[in-house]
Amino acid sequence: MLARIQTLYLVIAALLACSSSFLPFWHFTAEESIVLSDFAPVAEAGLIHTTTLYLSSILAPLSALLSIAAIFFYSNRRLQSTMIIALILLFLLDLLSGLAAAHFMNEWLQNTSSSTLEHAPGAGFFVLIPEPLLFWLAMKGIQKDEKIATAYKRL
Repeated sequence: MLARIQTLYLVIAALLACSSSFLPFWHFTAEESIVLSDFAPVAEAGLIHTTTLYLSSILAPLSALLSIAAIFFYSNRRLQSTMIIALILLFLLDLLSGLAAAHFMNEWLQNTSSSTLEHAPGAGFFVLIPEPLLFWLAMKGIQKDEKIATAYKRL
């Protein structure tokens, strides 16, 4: 279980998913500086902004928990592969919900602010980017284990 390379990939992906919850996802600067991060919506920005931000706040820790849980299914490689596919889908939902929250915050700030608006992605956004690569590498490790196991069974 611990000696397999996919364990390392899944642990790193879990750490990245957890850290994205604590790091700012997007920075906005208008008349004041506003930081978009999990569990900190701006209620005035609208219901869609609040909903998508809370969805992102739930999906990041959920993907971290599922990454850790997938490690313990080392004896059932088919289930482990299915969990990794689900993790890739969770990553996409997490990224899209965070981007939607940033978009609706941007729209709200453009409508309410009289000064120029500047915005840039934060560390929470960049921490999410390597996750699908790590999931793909873990999937390749599982496929390699399956290939070795079937060759061993033939002997």
